[in-house]
Order: sequence, then C-alpha cells, then structure tokens
Amino acid sequence: MRLAVAIQMDPVETIDIDTDSTFVLALEAQARGHRLYHYLTRHLSLIDGRVVAQARRLTVRRAAGRHARLGPYETLDLAKMNVILMRQDPPFDMAYIAATHVLEHVSGTVLVVNDPASVRNAPEKLFATHFPGLMPPTLVSSDRQAIVAFRKQHRDIILKPLFGHGGAGVFCVKEDDENFNALLETFTALYREPIVVQRYLPEVRKGDKRIVLVDGEPLGAVLRVPAAGEARANLHVGAKAAKTKLTRREREICAAIGPTLEKQGLVFVGIDVIGDYLTEINVTSPTGIQEINRLDGTALEARVWDAIERRLS
Repeated sequence: MRLAVAIQMDPVETIDIDTDSTFVLALEAQARGHRLYHYLTRHLSLIDGRVVAQARRLTVRRAAGRHARLGPYETLDLAKMNVILMRQDPPFDMAYIAATHVLEHVSGTVLVVNDPASVRNAPEKLFATHFPGLMPPTLVSSDRQAIVAFRKQHRDIILKPLFGHGGAGVFCVKEDDENFNALLETFTALYREPIVVQRYLPEVRKGDKRIVLVDGEPLGAVLRVPAAGEARANLHVGAKAAKTKLTRREREICAAIGPTLEKQGLVFVGIDVIGDYLTEINVTSPTGIQEINRLDGTALEARVWDAIERRLS
C-alpha cells in the first residue's frame, strides 16, 4: 500500500528531531514508501468547496539540521490525498477551529488523522469531563464565587486556562497562598473563557504519566517527573522522562475511554494521568512517541501507521 500523505504542521525546519512525534511518523511513512507533502495552516484554502494547499514534497532523515528536504511549492488538491495528518501545535484557538472546518470538507473522502470534527469537539480539558469518575474534582467556571467555594472545599488547587497547552499558565495555589485573588484577576484579564480549577494532586511529585493510545488501545507510556520546586510535569519545562508500566487503574481508564476514541476517529491520542486520575485527553497534536520508544525499545510510529492502513483497507 503506497499512500499520498499530506502533513499539516508547523515549520518542519525548526523541529527537534529527538523529541518530535510528527518527525518519526514522517520517517515511518517514508520507510513504507508513502509520498509525503508538507504545508502550513496559512497555506490552506477553501475555494468554492474545494480544499487546496500550497504544499511541498517532503523527504526526511535523522540528521540534525539537515533532517528535512522540501521541494518547490505546488497546489495540492487535498481531496486527492489518501491521508492528511493534522499535526500543527496548539493553541486550540479560532485559527485551529477554522482549520478543522476546512478539512471537514474532505474528511469523508480522505482519512484525516485525527478526525477534524472530533478534534474540534474534544478540547483536551473539556473532553475528559465526559467520562464521570475518572477525573479529580474539577470546576470549569468564570464565576468567582464558585471558584472561591471550590478552593475552600479542596484547599490546595490547580488553576489553568481552558485552552492552554504545554503547561503555560498553570498555577499551583496552596491554601494559604496570598496570590490567589491576583491570579483570578489576571486570568479574567487574559482570558474570556472559563478557568479550569482542579484539586491539587500531590501524586504529581512522583510524576505525570503520558499514555499513548492508538485506535483506543494503550500502547505505551512515559512518566514525566517534575523538577524540584516545579508543579508542572511538562518535559520542556524541566521534567525528566522515566520508564514506567501501566497500573490496573490506568488500564481501567483506557478501557473506559478507548471505544469512544476509536468510534470518533481519534486514531492517535495521548492522555495524562496523575495518581489514579485522568487529567487531560490530548487529541490535537499528541506527543510522547520518541520518549516511550527510547525507554521501552518500541516503535510506536509503526503502530500508528498500522492503524491508519487498517482503516484505509
């Protein structure tokens, strides 16, 4: 099976080839003989119902600084592709949503990974709320009184923007933290959306586990252990990646959400688990493949392409 694959992402020239999941997905596709194209979201157009992109042929290799070779620009009719990988990074803003609407015009003809309508309807921090009993106590609200009452009940809390990403704007607020009111004012000034407030989980000190699911099945995980003095477990803010295995509770979480992911065309998903609780379901541009590969000696990108090819066949 040789496929025409369009990759919608950020500039490929600037990625870190040692951590980027899209890079290894491209390497695996190329090794299978698939033809790759690269384009940016700003080069995506909808013309009288026809979806086109100013795209360039892409070849990749694992050579830092020389990892991507791009051909000349050409007008690509995306309806003639076999697969579109929607892999641009968040923020999940109106530009991101607009791209899902455009790609929805071809998603009935082309396999878009992940399905654009499902991505649009599954923002990370809200999607998880559809699975009762899996999340820690969580409030999504702009109501100051509701937030104050939630803090009074749970004492130590986490504040984070509803559509944030990569740990940006995430604050741990202790029971006696005098910055609480100032933080609420700052959130109100910066964001029109509600705030996500969660009970602080002290288990995060032992690590935040990223679990990769493909077609609803868990295939691997990495434990991201936060740096000393840091409440966030994102690797790019200093967390360390550690080898791990799935617990029984984590398998229960995956079993609870897996059928929904598969049914909604969410082929490649990364979930975040702290202690016994699901905190986020990442469907926009999940990461973690390379860290898991290095720790477990696996090649998760091959499992992703196996799933894509099964859907096409």
